[in-house]
Amino acid sequence: MRFALPIILSLALAGPAVSAPCGGDFATFVAAMKAEAVAAGQATEVADAFFAGVQQDGAVLKADRSQGVFRKSFLEFSQSLISKNRMETGLSKAQEWDAIFQRAEDEFGVPRGILLAFWAFETDFGAVQGDFNTRNALLTLAHDCRRPELFQPQVLAALELFRLGEFDPTTTGAWAGEIGMVQMLPADILERGVDGDGDGVVTLKTSVPDALLSGAKMLAHHGWRAGEPWLQEVQLPDSFDWSLTGLATEMPVEQWAAMGVQVRQGKLPMGLPASVLLPQGRKGPAFLVYANFKTLFQWNQSFVYVTTAAYFATRLMGADPYSAGNPDPALTLEQMTELQQKLAARGHDVGKIDGILGAATRVAVQKEQERLGLPADAWPTVDLLGLL
Repeated sequence: MRFALPIILSLALAGPAVSAPCGGDFATFVAAMKAEAVAAGQATEVADAFFAGVQQDGAVLKADRSQGVFRKSFLEFSQSLISKNRMETGLSKAQEWDAIFQRAEDEFGVPRGILLAFWAFETDFGAVQGDFNTRNALLTLAHDCRRPELFQPQVLAALELFRLGEFDPTTTGAWAGEIGMVQMLPADILERGVDGDGDGVVTLKTSVPDALLSGAKMLAHHGWRAGEPWLQEVQLPDSFDWSLTGLATEMPVEQWAAMGVQVRQGKLPMGLPASVLLPQGRKGPAFLVYANFKTLFQWNQSFVYVTTAAYFATRLMGADPYSAGNPDPALTLEQMTELQQKLAARGHDVGKIDGILGAATRVAVQKEQERLGLPADAWPTVDLLGLL
């Protein structure tokens, strides 16, 4: 059974009041993290055992700075991830673990399609969980000055899991410190881990019930709304006001219906607020997305990843394949980088200039399209780049 030291639990989840300084000598940083944990109430012998032999991992930093897969367009990304084999395996897993999926929905309101999609994309249903030493990855990222406020609390959470007997310093996972079949960070496991198989411990690497129910509890914590949809494919009239598309504009479904939005399958859920999403502009697939869709960004912040996972979840729940349309070609990495530079020069906040068409870049593109009198569908084209 779990029991947690209140001080340590609060420290791990909320972040320390005085963090160890990032950067500098790695060994000095590790000593500072250890001292911080002990000062907060962790036993010295526990901290010594947890930090013993920790090493900085350069491969983690390399992976953190080269996430090129998210530069793919939605159609490229979804078609590469959603294979016939993944679809068949997902449907098979839904039957095999039917009782656990039903429990996830009964207790947390999260449908099986969502959990199956993340289980598939994160680890290929548990087959590929990552081979980075988790403790080293967390300390490496906590020491790095790019996001210490995120990863230093994760180190302390892993330390508390270690004290509880639920973390092995030799355990492996993703480069960013996520663990198990659905890839959760230590703080999420500590606070929202579920002992689904009743063995007294939460083991997300080997227990399917623990992994799926923990993932469901995490989504429920972040605001998942039971019984509500997350994404539906729709058709839009040619006369549609493209400037109203995007996550920034939200209106009741009734208003969208009055503007000619038609669902391709099923019925529109009248009474819910929704946004119209065009992952590849007005010539590509179109979706209505709801509050639950935005909740998925708590799992992964990549626009293309979340949209693909949400779509795959609908497929696993019986939806038809999307209508791909014929969108304008995506910009190359060099062109997208140049576009972001030009948008930033015009005063737009595009975040990091990385060649990735993320949410901030989409907003900036849409504003410039409006200014230039182009269809404001947030999909950058060579013509837009030339006009800028």
